[in-house]
Amino acid sequence: MLQINDLTFDAWGRRFFEKAGVSLPPGSKVGLVGRNGVGKSTLFKLIMGELAAGGDEIVLPKNARIGQVAQEHPATPVSLIDTILEADEERHTLLTRLETADPEEMGDIWTRLIEIDSDSAPARAAEILAGLGFSVEDLERPMAEFSGGWRMRVALAAALFSEPDLLLLDEPTNYLDLEGAMWLEARLKKYPHTALIISHDRELLNNSCTHILHLAQARLEIYTGGYDAFEKMRAEKSRLQLSAKAKQDAERAHLQAFVDRFKAKASKAAQAQSRMKRLAKMEPVATTIEERVAPFTLPSPPRPLAPPLIRLEKANVGYEEGRPILRNLNLRMDLDDRIGLLGVNGAGKSTFAKLIAGALGVQTGELHRDRKMRVGWFHQHQIEAMDPEDTALEIIRRAMPDATESSRRSRLAQFGLPFEKQETTVENLSGGERARLLLNLVAMDAPHMLILDEPTNHLDIDSRRALLDALNEYEGAVILITHDRSLMELVADRLWLAADGSIKPFDGDMDDYAKFVIDRARVAARAPTQVKREAAAAAPAAPPAAPKPAAGMAGPLRRRLEAAEAVVTRTTKALEEIDAVLADPGIYVKDPRKAAELGQKRLKAQAAVDKAEAEWMDIAEQLAAVETA
Repeated sequence: MLQINDLTFDAWGRRFFEKAGVSLPPGSKVGLVGRNGVGKSTLFKLIMGELAAGGDEIVLPKNARIGQVAQEHPATPVSLIDTILEADEERHTLLTRLETADPEEMGDIWTRLIEIDSDSAPARAAEILAGLGFSVEDLERPMAEFSGGWRMRVALAAALFSEPDLLLLDEPTNYLDLEGAMWLEARLKKYPHTALIISHDRELLNNSCTHILHLAQARLEIYTGGYDAFEKMRAEKSRLQLSAKAKQDAERAHLQAFVDRFKAKASKAAQAQSRMKRLAKMEPVATTIEERVAPFTLPSPPRPLAPPLIRLEKANVGYEEGRPILRNLNLRMDLDDRIGLLGVNGAGKSTFAKLIAGALGVQTGELHRDRKMRVGWFHQHQIEAMDPEDTALEIIRRAMPDATESSRRSRLAQFGLPFEKQETTVENLSGGERARLLLNLVAMDAPHMLILDEPTNHLDIDSRRALLDALNEYEGAVILITHDRSLMELVADRLWLAADGSIKPFDGDMDDYAKFVIDRARVAARAPTQVKREAAAAAPAAPPAAPKPAAGMAGPLRRRLEAAEAVVTRTTKALEEIDAVLADPGIYVKDPRKAAELGQKRLKAQAAVDKAEAEWMDIAEQLAAVETA
């Protein structure tokens, strides 16, 4: 699908790619991984043509459609559902042409609309929007009413709905909650074309990707399987490289010893010369250079407090005198608790975090908390609120007013900010560097409890692992809100679910919750909506009937009838193929799961046949009416 040949690219005073090459198989789902700043987003810009590589290094099939997610969808007066439907440019163009087309042209338009299954588009759009967290009521809301974060989701929904031949996604889970990330993971598995995804989400890379494309040292290398398989293969490759290098070093030392011993001896001069030539021709064995990842510093509280740290009894929580956001909270937290807080955006997770951090009180009910308890609270909006002209050194000076300059710089180095980065402005620090700085700062005073709201958004996989290690060594309580399923599974020992205006323990693990999320999205997508309102105006399945048939419609109707007949033949053949497999009694014994799946497919295939036959009969009746008029 995508071929990159000997790509070399320099920009901004550095080399991003040097003779890099790779070929992506058609239909593959490829996770693009590498350390922050190595050039993953630059590769996307080269593929899109936003940066010029200077030759034919990047090759795509002729007329291939490339899609990517814009920064956020514009705030227009167009409704949400219409915005998504318009993302399918061919369908939108055909429906627009249909309004003014001549009778002779209408038949061709209807034929193409049937071929692309246009009438199912509103249902497909609604399913995608439901999976990304939009409600049925949201479908008719204009885009201008949605916040920037929700418009990012709209841009992702539009890209998925349009189904380009090559879909480019750059950190798609960064603006999703855990529920949206789980749904996207399942959606990408069944995406019908090729997708290239920049992601540091281990679960998405493991569960959705067929290949991993690794960018390091200006080269590209592709591996089969998910991220865990990539790590194993890369570790084995590194082991073999080190073994080969050790053997070569030993041989080199042996040859050099012979040369040093006999090069001055006439009888051995020829042999010494031969060994010198052999030494000169030896190509050094390339070894993988692993960059060091700075650890996170999360000091544990010096003295534990008496339990419980927090106790809530029949507590209602909200803002000022308004209606409570969370009601009837009956919860308790102790010093060794690791709570994973689940729930869709808007369910009250951030409100609960503010309550525990002391930034919000209860409206009614009781909140008991230890007065000596210190809380470290990290939330993703802190990064956005940083002064772009500030420097890391100025920030640490305010945090450590009585410390010496050398101790401040030493502390920043422990945070993972080397000397040359310490006086760089926030604007010029990477997102990962800013997240590191803030995460270490909130934990600097050894709090009894850490509240972490999306701490991994700007961290690469190795930095996420370093954060995991630090959290597992930290001896205080943790409340974790994250879309990173792997981090949630490895840190949280209890799950609480924010839903229906309250927070309660969730009975199950993350696999149970993933199933719960996907099932809920399916139910929401099947809910009655207004997305079928196009049927009266332009849906191919029910074209408006004219009061009196026009003689000029016979030709277009015959072409529509032929197209509908082809659909009937195709769907009937698919049904017959399924029936042939199900006719074998052995399948129910050997592979009952496959038999069940085929049973579900047969129901869908039968529905497709019924629908195709109904359309064929409707067109045939129209044609008969025209020909007898």
